Amino acid sequence: MENTSTMTLEKMIMSLFLVVATLLTAYAGLNALDNIFGVSMFIMATAFALGVAAIVTGKFEDTDTEYYNYSVVKAGVIASVIWGIVGFTAGDYIAWELAFPALNLDLQWTSFGRLRPLHTSAVIFAFGGNVLISTSFYVVQRTSRARLIGSVTPWFVFWGYNLFIVLAALGYVFGVTQSKEYAEPEWYVDIWLTIVWVMYLVVFLGTLMKRKEPHIYVANWFYLAFIITVAMLHIVNNAAVPVSFFGSKSYIAWSGVQDAMIQWWYGHNAVGFFLTAGFLAIMYYFVPKRAGRPVYSYRLSIIHFWSVIFIYIWAGPHHLHYTALPDWTQTLGMAFSIMLWMPSWGGMINGLMTLSGAWDKLRTDPVIRMLVVSVAFYGMSTFEGPLMAIKAVNSLSHYTDWTIGHVHSGALGWNGFVSFGALYCMVPWLWGKKEVYSLALVSMHFWIATIGILLYITSMWVSGIMQGLMWRAYDNLGFLEYSFIETVEAMHPFYVIRAIGGLMFLIGALIMAYNLWMTVKVGEEATETSMQPAIAPVAAE
Repeated sequence: MENTSTMTLEKMIMSLFLVVATLLTAYAGLNALDNIFGVSMFIMATAFALGVAAIVTGKFEDTDTEYYNYSVVKAGVIASVIWGIVGFTAGDYIAWELAFPALNLDLQWTSFGRLRPLHTSAVIFAFGGNVLISTSFYVVQRTSRARLIGSVTPWFVFWGYNLFIVLAALGYVFGVTQSKEYAEPEWYVDIWLTIVWVMYLVVFLGTLMKRKEPHIYVANWFYLAFIITVAMLHIVNNAAVPVSFFGSKSYIAWSGVQDAMIQWWYGHNAVGFFLTAGFLAIMYYFVPKRAGRPVYSYRLSIIHFWSVIFIYIWAGPHHLHYTALPDWTQTLGMAFSIMLWMPSWGGMINGLMTLSGAWDKLRTDPVIRMLVVSVAFYGMSTFEGPLMAIKAVNSLSHYTDWTIGHVHSGALGWNGFVSFGALYCMVPWLWGKKEVYSLALVSMHFWIATIGILLYITSMWVSGIMQGLMWRAYDNLGFLEYSFIETVEAMHPFYVIRAIGGLMFLIGALIMAYNLWMTVKVGEEATETSMQPAIAPVAAE
């Protein structure tokens, strides 16, 4: 391991950058034209100053005795659990708000409009983002047989990304946003995320370049595609002109139907690359590792990768059926969405068939059960998505709760369960424990969360289809048969069921947090001191 006790070139460059950033943000804060911008600048200045102090005092010295850098991965795991509970709590609270509007407390900060983007960003970017960063740092090291490059830069990525989450959340609660789906933070937060994301790419790609394993395992292909494509999507969609460099308000560079097209090119591919490609990387590493079996077909995994990467990027227009978007563009989005059926199901089959010869583990190991069910939810949601992209179906489903049910079957069942499975795997490995504290609690988490997901998505399916049918119902005189408020009243019982389902999912996450905490504190120490196999087993083809 390299000696990091001296001030290396990396640390000097990072310290200089943070000193300059501290001065610039402090100056901007002192000259702020609005309170939220000023508070955000002073939060950033404080964070940057603390970063300089941490580097100078040696807080980022490599203390790992292992060959790999596990410290930053552990921090990512802890942040993932914390942000997950925050995001799930916010989501369930606004679900109850929809059923009982008085829960908004008649305050602007607790209204659905403010808390809804807080929930989506907390779950997708805070929970999901930290899961992706921590697992990618773990997987790229193990499969490359190489330590993460740098001693400060990986920590810069971790703390910088979580600073972005805090700044974004502050804007959501106080109503300072761009009003763009999944891209609400204002220009100054977007710039900071761009800097952090470039450093993320540097760490990941730099580690791959110094690998001792000649083969690049397929999980790293998916991680790399996720990192590069999200960077492109973020920069283009968030191109904006600030009114002042000392205020939060900005205007998007795009307008009209062009802005709508770019927004849903971004929005759907945030799903396609952040919530699909990144989490497929998790599947391709942790399912074989936990099952102790080779990937069913490594050749299929490569076909899966290139098919998804090429086709997904064109599917965004299906969010804009029956709008001002040109009809040919809508049809193009629909066609590519239908084409996604095959590669998506190819990946699902590859994940499920990896258990060939090890299906008995579904009875005895609730962690592999959670991972496998996540793959099943991936298959289900990637069947439903192209179905809903067909114009005839979309005319019924669009703007209804059916879309909400579809999103959450993927988010809770696919992204949530594969993340939980990865966390249950990583915590014992990282903290040197034989196994999680209680497999019985893992099983309890699995069943409570599964029932919660089923309550959620089935209630939204029924509610959404009912909405669509009520909205298009006409009486014999040609007038609308139902007023809008009548459809809202009809949805009330389904909103209550949805909120109960979300509460069960949250309870499952709390059980997981307790289980992981007890694993670290009192879990049985691993008797095997040798490292886990460096690379997930690969099918011989």
